[in-house]
Amino acid sequence: MTGARRVALAAAAVVTVLLGGTVGYRLLGFGWLEAAYQTVTTVTTVGFREVRDFGPAEMAFTIALILVGVGTVLYTITAMVGLVIEGDLLELVGRRRMDRKISTLSGHVVLCGWGRVGQAVGDELAGAGRSVVMIDIDAERLSSCPFPALSGDATSDDVLRRAGIERAAVLVAALASDADNLFVTLSGRALNPGLFIVARARQDASVDKLARAGADRVVNPQRIGGARMAAFVVHPNVAEFLDVVMHEHSLEFRLGEVYVPPGSALVGAAIEDLVGGARVLARRCGPQALFQTSLDPSTAVEAGDVLIAVGTDDALAALALAVSAGGAGLAGARRETAGSGTTSAPPPGGDGGRPAVEGSRWALPGSGRRRHAGR
Repeated sequence: MTGARRVALAAAAVVTVLLGGTVGYRLLGFGWLEAAYQTVTTVTTVGFREVRDFGPAEMAFTIALILVGVGTVLYTITAMVGLVIEGDLLELVGRRRMDRKISTLSGHVVLCGWGRVGQAVGDELAGAGRSVVMIDIDAERLSSCPFPALSGDATSDDVLRRAGIERAAVLVAALASDADNLFVTLSGRALNPGLFIVARARQDASVDKLARAGADRVVNPQRIGGARMAAFVVHPNVAEFLDVVMHEHSLEFRLGEVYVPPGSALVGAAIEDLVGGARVLARRCGPQALFQTSLDPSTAVEAGDVLIAVGTDDALAALALAVSAGGAGLAGARRETAGSGTTSAPPPGGDGGRPAVEGSRWALPGSGRRRHAGR
């Protein structure tokens, strides 16, 4: 039973005792006002005076009223005090425990908005093994959130700081209002200039505004949904294949992206010399550049490249290890990968904590992943 329900039942019991005592004294010959007065002074243990002389019947009834009424009133007071103290203490302890947990996170994702879009984003991030801190103004809605969560206004700088925005790697603004997402984007960019920001836009007119405010990617869920439905009409098998590769584990291979940081052993290596057996499908030479899909096998990998590759988990892990091998070189990465026999997640790479291999669960086909200019 919750504390509030205990208080409600106790209060109802007090009212019942007061009504019962008043009716009882009335039956003993007291007037209504006298009966109510005598009941209140007896139950509250004030004991000012009896309104008239008591006989044996009045005395016996008063004894019973004291035993029942005083106990009921004391229980009600205890329940009310407990509700106030316990509620405040639990809230304070829970908030401090959450703040301590969040303070240990770094390179995490700050997700603003636990609505339908936010929940879908959270599920995908959890499947990709990313640490997430959730912010939503509705505390009741956060009761179903499996991540560390803060109840507050995501447009507030103080709330974003409590979520560790300065240490975060990604900010996802998935609030219901484009204006709120714009404020979150502006605040996030000001508090952490190196933050990667993904913003939700309900209106097409808001896309460029969010991009100018600092969003690295702007996503319109309605437009994505329409594109996905059209893809199933025009190219149903292609769309289904991409769904399987990107969101299911029924196939042995998946898509991933590999960022090549400066100083990586892959810099200067040819595409055909990459280790692990992963096949490079495309290359991007910068955040604003177009994807290159017709790659010559002798094409040299450069620092800052993003390689889109397909392969098994082991193949992508080997590629990630080669990226992070540094001076060990490709041969060393090949030997270390062959000897490890592990399928664990690849180690993080450079670029401000960006993982060397980003799993394909991050993307949706037809989502329009073009980076909008104007930041």
